[in-house]
Amino acid sequence: MNTKKLTTLAMLSAIAFVLAAFARVPIVLFLRYDPKDVVIAIGGFIFGPMAAFMITVVVSVVQMFTVSQTGFWGLIMNIIASSAFCCPAAYIYKKNRTLKGAVYGLIAGFFTATIAMMLWNYLVAPIYMGVPRAQVAELLLPAFLPFNLIKNGLNVAFTILLYKHVKSALGLANLLPPTTEQDSSVKFNFGIIAIMIFVVITCVLWVLVLQDIF
Repeated sequence: MNTKKLTTLAMLSAIAFVLAAFARVPIVLFLRYDPKDVVIAIGGFIFGPMAAFMITVVVSVVQMFTVSQTGFWGLIMNIIASSAFCCPAAYIYKKNRTLKGAVYGLIAGFFTATIAMMLWNYLVAPIYMGVPRAQVAELLLPAFLPFNLIKNGLNVAFTILLYKHVKSALGLANLLPPTTEQDSSVKFNFGIIAIMIFVVITCVLWVLVLQDIF
């Protein structure tokens, strides 16, 4: 790993942690959304799925020792949640560095993360919440499912909308290795931008409904 790549990964990890710590938005009950997975996914798009996993582990460990109140189990859940979204997306995009590859990868990450977190919330949430598993099971459909759909939907939309701009900024700052800078990038069109904006608006309205605001 060269110095430039290591510096960029460290910077992305720092940004992801700041977002996880200070950009948390309540969705439903005690569940909050933060956009750290967007940064991790962008890092995965640039450097590959292993880089996405490395950023995930670093950020999750720092969270455990700073802002997290769920200890070791929270660490495990954070690693699974971010990896399930970012790593499949980065892997598919690595094989097909086009807009279609990015979209397919993020859709795969959307479904993988949603299914994985529904299963792991059922298994692990009772431990760190200190409640019976039957009580958690009652929350799966009305709380955990909409939360994961909204969270992963926003992650898909924000990653598509921001990836090209973030990569261009890193290139201008000379923070990308030459081989990475020369890779083909996602090319946007009005249609995909409109769809992603629609996804964001839909998720925001859904949050307002869950918060009894709209």
